[in-house]
Amino acid sequence: MLSPVLLVVALLTVLTVTMESDHWTADQQEKFCTWQCLKFTLQWPGSFCLGLKNSSQCRIPPNIQTWTIHGLWPSKAHTCCSCWPIFHSDLKELDPELSQLWPSLLKTQSSFLFWKDEWIKHGSCAACVEGMNSPLRYFQICLKLRGRFDIDRALEDAGIKPSCNQSYPGREVLVQVKIPLSQNLTLGCHQKEDQGAEPEPPQLWHTFPGHPCPQDSTVFYFPINHDHPHQPCD
Repeated sequence: MLSPVLLVVALLTVLTVTMESDHWTADQQEKFCTWQCLKFTLQWPGSFCLGLKNSSQCRIPPNIQTWTIHGLWPSKAHTCCSCWPIFHSDLKELDPELSQLWPSLLKTQSSFLFWKDEWIKHGSCAACVEGMNSPLRYFQICLKLRGRFDIDRALEDAGIKPSCNQSYPGREVLVQVKIPLSQNLTLGCHQKEDQGAEPEPPQLWHTFPGHPCPQDSTVFYFPINHDHPHQPCD
């Protein structure tokens, strides 16, 4: 049994950790927690490598056959709290799903480092919302959104399938889809200063850093090539 002195020290330690886990000062909340919209971003492994300066650094794990998650990004907010650490053990229960649906496609970056980078850049800002206010909750929400937005099925139902020969209206190479969401994760969003504007529709993007696809050009939806990811049609 702990002595009274050790018990007080233990309670103070728990209290300190609890206070620090809130992470937000009033100034930080005012500065970083004013966002109203997010973009849930998916990427297509078959085209990802083509947007890299050094495409030979790309890899597609053999179990990856579908669109993968790139991130959930609050609008106009970035790296809100670099002091909020994330550890692999935080995501232990989600590791199998994350490895399948949110893998790193770079040889130089492990999947966990990819997740860590997304948490620091975007998750720490999303943490302003109660349901995403920890690494575990943030990544749980992302996985739920991936199940909700089955882009593979949507494209297939529209007759859009990966091909080296078939092109579609759009532009160049289909790499990403960005789905606008409100803070409560309903589809479509616009900022308060844009009251009266139509909610932003989903967007198709081509190569990084990403430009919207005009409707008067063509886009290729290349198949996944695990052996030669940087040359999908060889």
